[in-house]
Formats: sequence, structure tokens, C-alpha cells
Amino acid sequence: MFGRFTATKRIAEAEAAAAAHAAAPFAAPEVLAEPPMDAPSLQAVAELPKIETTEAAPSITPLRDKLLDAKVRLHRKLIEEINLSAIEKVSEGEVRRQISALVAQYVMAERIALNTQELEDFVDEIIDEMTGLGPIEPLLKDPSINDILINGHECVYIERAGILEPTPVRFKDEAHLLRIVNKIVSAVGRRVDESQPLCDARLLDGSRINIAVRPIAVDGPLVSIRKFSKKPYNLKKLIDVGALRPAMGEVLAAAVNARITSIISGGTGSGKTTMLNALSAFISDKERLVTIEDAAELQLQQPHVGRMETRPPNVEGRGEIRQRELVKNALRMRPDRIILGECRGEEAFDMLQAMNTGHEGSMATVHANTPRDAISRLEQMIGMAGMPMTIASVRGQIAAAIRVIVQLQRLSDGKRKVTSIAEITGLEGDILQMQEIYKYVRTGTAADGTVEGHFQATGVRPRFLTELSARGITIPGAYFDPSKPL
Repeated sequence: MFGRFTATKRIAEAEAAAAAHAAAPFAAPEVLAEPPMDAPSLQAVAELPKIETTEAAPSITPLRDKLLDAKVRLHRKLIEEINLSAIEKVSEGEVRRQISALVAQYVMAERIALNTQELEDFVDEIIDEMTGLGPIEPLLKDPSINDILINGHECVYIERAGILEPTPVRFKDEAHLLRIVNKIVSAVGRRVDESQPLCDARLLDGSRINIAVRPIAVDGPLVSIRKFSKKPYNLKKLIDVGALRPAMGEVLAAAVNARITSIISGGTGSGKTTMLNALSAFISDKERLVTIEDAAELQLQQPHVGRMETRPPNVEGRGEIRQRELVKNALRMRPDRIILGECRGEEAFDMLQAMNTGHEGSMATVHANTPRDAISRLEQMIGMAGMPMTIASVRGQIAAAIRVIVQLQRLSDGKRKVTSIAEITGLEGDILQMQEIYKYVRTGTAADGTVEGHFQATGVRPRFLTELSARGITIPGAYFDPSKPL
């Protein structure tokens, strides 16, 4: 920490330097040096502001609060004086060097006692404010964090390894949080304000974000960020973390490769999108895929992928493009398969039509708790399309289109498991026939809260094995023997 004598001496030196260089506010020689014409710098973009000495804050003010307030004021001053678009042309090292000089001068002028490490952290926070997403930027960079949940400007939670925990991160005030929110949504061409207080968007890395502001959010903005790994989970990694067993993975991979139409079902946060990404790796590179999502977040690895996402209405309430219109349009784009990120409305009817008319192997996710519930949800969503169809006709469409349902669940200990793999075998009367191939049997809970259980084959051999054999894919019969461990 700065000693009292040393701090007073440095403040006097800073004041003297500021007076001597009124035309050039920074006293640091490297900042005042004339930059070469072919090397852009922040000084060439704009005159950096002169920092005036202010009265020291009362000693009873916590250091964290004082730093937060100082960071916001310094950031506002930088925004006013510097052309941020020119920062992209300057190297990261040059930006950091000049911002460090400004912060060091500011800290001395404000009489904030910081050691070297605290000063470097403060510089990082200022740079995050200028080029990133402010206080939550370190959380976004932490690969161990899965979710970031912001409940107003003073309350931020994270989920790590399936467990929620509070963080000391906070924003200065509601206006500070709203500025970060608007920075996020404007980057993807969306908006959020009092006239449209709800917004689904995505970050540049594909992470999903949902925002609710006043008047919908009573106590201030609510922000939920679902992060996605920069390296998408593949099926092997899901097997390694215990989400399913190798035999189950091999059967699912073969089904996807053989164009067996699949639905991935599960609750919120159960890993549906992750599983869809993992299974899509077994689609042939020779096929053309078209993805349809509310906010583009799928990370398919194939070279021939067309991505589309919905568009909300504009200020006048016009221009909305829903998933149903995108599904209809996708049929005219010569896709081999259509991948629907999440089926939640009347687009279910058009999706089934596509699956029944030459787009076998298409995939989608559905919110449901069991495979049977997933079928009921599809029936209800088809009803939302307003088509005059009997229940027998609707179930006939489902039975003809969908072959496999993969059920996922997030257990009480935070782990995600494939709890069931079921096959739709046909329609008898008005009843859809379904048989379970694999299931997860929960046997208890350990003292530390860990869920205990095992995967088990039911003994049923799926009917699509005939199609796999016709394509030269052989699945050992032992994979379906309930007496043998998976």
C-alpha cells in the first residue's frame, strides 16, 4: 500500500506534471512521444483527458465500492474522449500500455491506495469496460462456469458443476447494467427497452442470453447467460463424463448416420443442445444441412451448413419472422436434413411434414419430461397450427416421421444423464406404440448428495437395426442384453 508521505509526494509530482504539460495531459514520456505515421495509437485518435485532483473519499467507504465508482467514472471519461472504433486498429499491447498510464495517473489523483497487483486488476477491469462486457467479462472467460444469472445490478450468481453459487461481482447501478445489456443485444441486431422488455439473443461466441427489463422485471434487469464451450462436447466426452454408456452412444451414432429421424427431449438445462451438437457430428459431410433457431447457438462441424434464426418485430410491431416461416422457407433451400434448434409452437406441423417428405434424418429438441410426454407435446404443438386434423391423423404423422426419442434429465446433483432411449414402432388404433431400448435406473443418493444409479438395456432390439444392416452398419447383439453391463 502507498505510504502517506509517498502518496503526498506522488500527488504533488502528478499536479506539477499536469501543469507543465497542459497541452498534452499525459505526463508519461512514452505517451507524449510522437507516434510513427504508419502505426496508429490512441493519442493519434483523440486527445486523452486531463485528470483533475478531487477530494479523497471518506475513509469509511469500502475499497471495492470506491474502485467500482472510480472505474465507471474513468470509463465514462474515456468514452467521451476516445474514438473506440480506432481501438480495433491498435495492438492489444499498445492499448494496455496507454490505458495503464492513464489509470496510474488517475489512481494517484484520486488518492486510491493500491498495490501493484490491485493496480493491474483495475487496468483489466477498465479494458473490459471499454472492449468487453464489464464486470461479467472474467466470468465469461472462466471455462468452468456454465451459467451466469444476474438478478439486478447488485446480485450475480453463477453455476459451476451444476451447483449455483453467489459471486462478489456487481454493477455500479441499474444504468451501468443496462449499458452492458444494450451492448450485447445491439451486436446481434436486437433491442430491449420498455416497449419491448423481453429479448432472446446470443453472444459472439454463441452463448445464449435471455434478458428481461422493467416493467417486466420488477426489481431491475434480469439476465440469464447460458455459456457454450469453445470446444463443443463430442459424444466421446459425454461418455467420459458419464452422461451415457459407449454402447448407447454407438447405437445413437449409427442411427444418425443412417438417417433415422430423432427427437431430443428434456427439461431446461438438461443438455439437449449439447447432445444435438454431439450427434450431428455423425452426419455425412456430403449432406446439406439447414439449421433453424430462435437464437443461433448450434455448433455443427459439417462444411455445408446454412444457418437461419428468427427475427423479432420492429418498433411498429412489424417484420417478425417466426420459426414456422423459416421451416417453410428451408424446404425451398434443397436441404438433405433440417435441424430445428427447439420446437415449441406451430412449426411442429411443418417440421413433421418435412420429415415425411424426403428429409429423413432431420433432428429437433423438445421440452418434455419423458418420451411419452414428448409425443403429447408434439400433438399439442401441431394443434397450435390450427389445422383441421383428427387426433388419429396427428398421431399418424408423428408415427411416420419420428423413429427415436432421446430423453435427457438434469439430476439433483447437477449431473446430466440420458435417462431413456425409446423407439416409436407405429400406430395401433389411436395409440402410438413405443418401446424403450435403454434406461437409467436410479438406485439411491449418497451422503454427499451424489445420485447413484446405472444404465441398463431393456432387452428390446430396435426395429431400425434392419435399416442399419442394409447400410452396412452392424451393432452387436450383446449391446441389448440386460444381463450384461453396458
